[in-house]
Amino acid sequence: MNRPLPFDPIARAAQLWEDRIGPSATMAAVTGVMRVQQIVQSAVDGALKPHGLTFARYEALVLLSFARRGALPMRVMGERLQLHPTSVTNIVDRLEKDGLVKRVPHPTDRRTTLVEITDDGHARLEDATKAVTDIDFGLVGLTPKQTEQLSDLLTKVRKATGDFDG
Repeated sequence: MNRPLPFDPIARAAQLWEDRIGPSATMAAVTGVMRVQQIVQSAVDGALKPHGLTFARYEALVLLSFARRGALPMRVMGERLQLHPTSVTNIVDRLEKDGLVKRVPHPTDRRTTLVEITDDGHARLEDATKAVTDIDFGLVGLTPKQTEQLSDLLTKVRKATGDFDG
């Protein structure tokens, strides 16, 4: 990470925006969200790298571990992870290559293949989960209440844009 700046560049940009373009609250908020995303992504990537995982692969393992039978159809994985089928295939290919998941036939639908987490997948997931929770997923500087408020606010934006119904 670079040396911290002696000033907040987003606040400075917001002031310049205000002076030259107009109200800057939305620009500053979005720029802040984008910067925090970079910070959190870097922290999570750093915690997961020693475990041979990316966040996408980690999410897939978490999803499979939450499934009642430890297995889901790839189509369902894509829906739940909100990913394109090609991305899910790439994630599963890599996890399978590493022995963390396996493809198995669906017991009642011959057209469907399930992805099932393996014992090695469970073990890797447990270690990786400890790593990301030890760093609070990189989201530092907030109280538990503030973290909950942030999550609520982001959920409002996601819902307003049609990310989910409910």
